[in-house]
Amino acid sequence: MRPTLPVVGTAVAALVLAAVPAVAAPSSDALISEVYGGGGNSGATLTQDFVELANKGTSAVSLDGYSVQYISATPGATTQWGVTPLTGSIAPGKTFLVAEAKGTGGTVELPAPDATGTIAMSGTNGTIALVSGTTALTCKTAADCAADARVKDLVGYGTAVVREGTATGALSNTSSAARKTGLPDTDDNSADFTVGNPTPTNSKGETPGGGDPDPEPDPDPTPGDKRIHDIQGVTRISPLNGQKVTNVPGVVTGTRATGDRGFWIQDTTGADADPRTSEGVFVYTAGSAPTVAVGDSVLVSGTIAEYRPGGETGSNQTLTEITAPTTITVSKGNPVPAPVVVKNIPAGYLPAPGGSIEQLPLEPAKYGLDYFESLEGTLVQVDDARVVGPSNNFGEVWVTVNLDQNRNQRGGTTYTAYDQANSGRLKIKTVGGLPAADVGDVFAGATVGAIEYTNFGGYTLAALTLGAHTSSNLQREITAQQKEAELSVATYNVENLDPSDPQTKFDRLAEGVTTNLRSPDVVVLEEIQDNNGATNDGVVAADQTLQKFSDAIVAKGGPRYQWRQIDPENLKDGGEPGGNIRVGFFFNPERVSFVDRPGGDFSTPVQVVKKNGRAALSVSPGRIDPLNDAWANSRKPLAGEFKFRGRTVFVVANHFNSKGGDEAVHGRNQPPNRTSEVQRAKQATALKAFTEQLRAVDKGANVVLAGDLNDYQFSPALKTLTGDGNLKALIESLPAAERYSYVFEGNSQTLDHLVMSKNITRFSYDVVHINAEFADQASDHDPQIVRARPSTGDANVDRIVFALEDLIDCLKK
Repeated sequence: MRPTLPVVGTAVAALVLAAVPAVAAPSSDALISEVYGGGGNSGATLTQDFVELANKGTSAVSLDGYSVQYISATPGATTQWGVTPLTGSIAPGKTFLVAEAKGTGGTVELPAPDATGTIAMSGTNGTIALVSGTTALTCKTAADCAADARVKDLVGYGTAVVREGTATGALSNTSSAARKTGLPDTDDNSADFTVGNPTPTNSKGETPGGGDPDPEPDPDPTPGDKRIHDIQGVTRISPLNGQKVTNVPGVVTGTRATGDRGFWIQDTTGADADPRTSEGVFVYTAGSAPTVAVGDSVLVSGTIAEYRPGGETGSNQTLTEITAPTTITVSKGNPVPAPVVVKNIPAGYLPAPGGSIEQLPLEPAKYGLDYFESLEGTLVQVDDARVVGPSNNFGEVWVTVNLDQNRNQRGGTTYTAYDQANSGRLKIKTVGGLPAADVGDVFAGATVGAIEYTNFGGYTLAALTLGAHTSSNLQREITAQQKEAELSVATYNVENLDPSDPQTKFDRLAEGVTTNLRSPDVVVLEEIQDNNGATNDGVVAADQTLQKFSDAIVAKGGPRYQWRQIDPENLKDGGEPGGNIRVGFFFNPERVSFVDRPGGDFSTPVQVVKKNGRAALSVSPGRIDPLNDAWANSRKPLAGEFKFRGRTVFVVANHFNSKGGDEAVHGRNQPPNRTSEVQRAKQATALKAFTEQLRAVDKGANVVLAGDLNDYQFSPALKTLTGDGNLKALIESLPAAERYSYVFEGNSQTLDHLVMSKNITRFSYDVVHINAEFADQASDHDPQIVRARPSTGDANVDRIVFALEDLIDCLKK
């Protein structure tokens, strides 16, 4: 998959197997300048592997009798070097392109190579050598190759054993290793090379889609027979997909020199009258920065492609573009077309034919995402855009174009049903970064850019100019103080917490517990990781994680919480590999007591038993049905028995399986396939069965189910829990627009829940918004809390007890 704007740097550590000397003496002329082995692989843009040579000297270097050779990263006894013989020469300051094996993927051809071989290079790890001679090398270690005088230059990448100094970083299907500016040769590959976008250049200076850098001018260039609206067509897939087009006219409206390099053009003279066909298109220049400028009138030739962010097997839609372009600039300084002002998007989201929508004719007046598709590649303007999803580290922020669409009191847009996906949401992405923006903030004035389709969010305004950021001064909430006679139970997903996290994260989370939640009696925790986090070495204990969190709470003035949890079986509960994620309880022993019953472990199921005529747990804490396939590779729910003012309360900590496998809401298949719901439905069934076991023994049992159920209040999983009325989801006690604890792609939505038995009738409930709406987050989830009067098991007795407690609370004021 090619990167999208802007490029996100990834630190890749080279695996150093042994300290070795440099392989070849530093070259003063010919050397290896770039290596790429991902050509034609899945997600690649280029169709072919390549090795680029360069001449840093002042005289031409003959390559007759030379070869480029390749060996795998960890050669074995029978491994042999692959050989590509070379002929010709490299002029001073020029490059020489050697094409290698071609794959079945990719859409962009290499420029005409200067030599061609058949070596199938690894896309991640391996070694390339420039050799004086065409006989295959026999060395298989760095030291042996250093002693071979035939090796003129050598580059090891990724985990390569044979290398100069330390190997350069591992490559991918979308990245190459290129020698740095000035072509340094220090005999240390990691110091001399950087990993980035492939930029193959042949001896003529041609690049993919770059064309001849010094073409003979066309004395009278004329537009071809295709216009941009012919390319875009009336559906999401171009009718010219895969075909070559010649001299498509347009005016450049914007350029992008990083990430997905290229430029947008728009037809200013030959637009049609069909509202379904866009008059703008993106011209993708691959590894080369665009050489055109805004206002240039151009004629573009190339191949029409449909680029699917995330890969062809994914559910994302595509972006129509011209690839491998050759561009003629007819004139410069032309007026840029006025942007289309985007507002009042149709409330309908997408058609739902029960399959792919890609070949359906667009209906931009009926569906919001059809409207955006009809403007793909077109310059648009959004005025006074209100933020509905906070800015992130990728230069992205979500705004709404339909300002009143499911607006909540804090400025967000609430997701209220599967068919209410909020068509006015639009992602804004910039090259130069964004100010930290919270939900409710406004980018005042005009935000202008082109519409495109990107990974993680779909339709995106690639901003060329951004409105003035105006803060809404959104405040983090503080919940009400509980009364003496109220039991407070909170749930908080602390986002993969482990001791290696910075102390500032622990402090922020502790502040949330003590100040914003007012130190609840019981805190159900999700995403507690083991003592060394993502390190995958068999460690499953999390006592250090919990101790550090508990200490941070005390330091913030909170109670000394005790905890209960059960270590999972190694690598069996999903989450970040090696993290051994789990749920657990914090509780304040000054306010509530935990009933400990031994015997609970990762595989022993908790049973409901009768003690003194009331329900009790066989083990406490204990896992609910942990061997049930419903919990495969997912967190197992943990049941605990608590005592509060002599009354028993059963609290169950939960973290259902994630939505990771579901198709995108904005994707090509409608309605999207929500495959993850199948497992959550099974999990809800198992959890519901446990609560019914409690009711069978004691209909008056106090039950609180808490945690990240990874599903909406209107989902099948929640209906499984609450459908018969014996349990109630507290989120439904709030107004519809306020039912959210998480913000995803600009939708304020509910994933976290507190669900209680119906016999608990005296309660107050609050989602405490301190994270999800803010650019600066301690976690990506908001906590929530319920303050309740547990039942005695007898409604008549409850009335008397509650009246006395109310009187005592009143006297204490």
